[in-house]
Amino acid sequence: MSKKYQKCFITVGTTRFDLLVETIMSPSVLESLKKIGCKVITFQIGNSDFQPGIYDKEGVQINVYRFKDSILDDIVSADLVISHAGAGSCLEVLEARKPLLVVVNEELMDNHQIELAEQLQIDGHLYYCTCDTIESTLEMLDFSMLTPFPKPDPTLFIKYLDDVFRVKPKAK
Repeated sequence: MSKKYQKCFITVGTTRFDLLVETIMSPSVLESLKKIGCKVITFQIGNSDFQPGIYDKEGVQINVYRFKDSILDDIVSADLVISHAGAGSCLEVLEARKPLLVVVNEELMDNHQIELAEQLQIDGHLYYCTCDTIESTLEMLDFSMLTPFPKPDPTLFIKYLDDVFRVKPKAK
């Protein structure tokens, strides 16, 4: 992996994903992040029991907060984003054209997040893992292999509506 990811943004969204918070803050995962060049982490922790603040662990500066009105500035200023698999978070990062590693919360019931993460990985837009595999995943990924997420095309919806509501000529 030739690119260095000095600034990393990590988000759990509006949910509680304590396992991801604990996993990221572990010395071994912080070391894996350092290996890919990470020096600064901005970490949105949601409702976690972990305390917001500024930390220096394993030589990485970690700025921790719970919520903001918008995380777009954090996404845009990051070299790499690690996120839970919520659809809103994934799309916001992909639309910002940032490399994305999604961590699936396996504790969720009826876990639609894994289906989204799998499909977006199959399509080549992101990589996904679990908390158990994040360390090994970080060590083997090549984010340069990802395909940019396509920009929205509003004309497709208009074409669809035209096709659905087109009045068909009556047969004579």
